[in-house]
Amino acid sequence: MTGYLTTHVLDTARGCPAQGLKIELFRIDGETRTHLKTLTTNDDGRTDEQILPATEFATGDYELVFHAGAYLDATGTPPETPRFLSVIPIRFGMSEASHYHVPLLLSPFGYSTYRGS
Repeated sequence: MTGYLTTHVLDTARGCPAQGLKIELFRIDGETRTHLKTLTTNDDGRTDEQILPATEFATGDYELVFHAGAYLDATGTPPETPRFLSVIPIRFGMSEASHYHVPLLLSPFGYSTYRGS
């Protein structure tokens, strides 16, 4: 099997996919953090392409950075100063060449993630 990485973001407070949320992908190598890609979620809360397709896949440590504050601002969620959740980094490891799916369930005051399928 060939490895690749996907995500989706669900706005649990509004009960819908999180459209227009900026996501950045970084590779982590010791203390070095290398930016690989920036994508934005579509109408379904997913990216239009795999975040890390099979042709670019390598095992190792990665970080997805979800720009939740800008998304919440754009949806008209009442802001606080500062916003409780602004940027959500999720660090994870990929140890084998398989499909890794790292979703984000988001609300203004909390989030969760898991290894999906």
